[in-house]
Amino acid sequence: MRVITKVAAMQRLAGEWRRHGARVGFVPTMGYLHEGHLSLVRVARRRAGRAGKVVVSIYVNPTQFGPKEDFTRYPRDLRRDLKLCRAEGVDVVFVPGDGEMYPQAGPGHSDDRTAPRAAPATGFSTYVVEEALSQGMEGAARPGHFRGVTTVVAKLFNIVQPDVAVFGAKDFQQAAVVKRMVRDLSIPVRIIVAPTVREPDGVAMSSRNKYLSPDERKQAAVLPQIIRKARQLVAEETNSKTSITAHALKLEVSRLVARHPAVRCDYIEIFDPLTLQPLKKASRGAHLALAVFVGNTRLIDNARL
Repeated sequence: MRVITKVAAMQRLAGEWRRHGARVGFVPTMGYLHEGHLSLVRVARRRAGRAGKVVVSIYVNPTQFGPKEDFTRYPRDLRRDLKLCRAEGVDVVFVPGDGEMYPQAGPGHSDDRTAPRAAPATGFSTYVVEEALSQGMEGAARPGHFRGVTTVVAKLFNIVQPDVAVFGAKDFQQAAVVKRMVRDLSIPVRIIVAPTVREPDGVAMSSRNKYLSPDERKQAAVLPQIIRKARQLVAEETNSKTSITAHALKLEVSRLVARHPAVRCDYIEIFDPLTLQPLKKASRGAHLALAVFVGNTRLIDNARL
């Protein structure tokens, strides 16, 4: 397994692979890998084939963090991540620094004053912005977040030049935004969305779970409980040939959250999975997404109803 830190070196290797007809599977991550990430690596390996190559990137991207978010304390353990990647048979781990991803400006360029404050203090001034699917939910709760995501993912696609890229369904809106970006900008990569990997109690695996105290970790189980309750209510209404409103479902969720003193809702949304537009009725086939704070830790989850 090779570890590459330079953009030019990664691009040269990707070019060599292309000239030899090797299929490339790619998993972009921010590191602190867990079984959820590794499941994406296995999907990438299957899609790339035995003769193909698998690349994992590890980069905590500053431009997708807001000024009051957890960029500086986001969990990092590169040595452990490399060990896990090696065990999974990853061919290359791409670990760029900020100077590689957001290079200094040349003469005549000025700093981008509109960039999130977590962004590197450089003259980088070109961003990729998706303007439809990124507006609600995470986009509304975390202004500037998706601009950072689409920009860094577009850059990584240009650097790694993958045939397929694998994302997790836990970040449903992110995957939808990346799919739209790829379609709209004619980027030649196929986006695969792999199922969410969950802990035994149903909590979605996340690097941020590390922040939780033992008691908070128990209370985090409210997220899969909300999903089960929402599905139950929709199933009951479907069987009775009526429909529950999104407002009524949100009230039920609020009551469930209120039983957990360490938990507070950031948002819950019932939406069309194709357009990501909010729905008035919580009918079968709609999608639910939610974000909650467990103590000071913000967790997200989603599910098809």
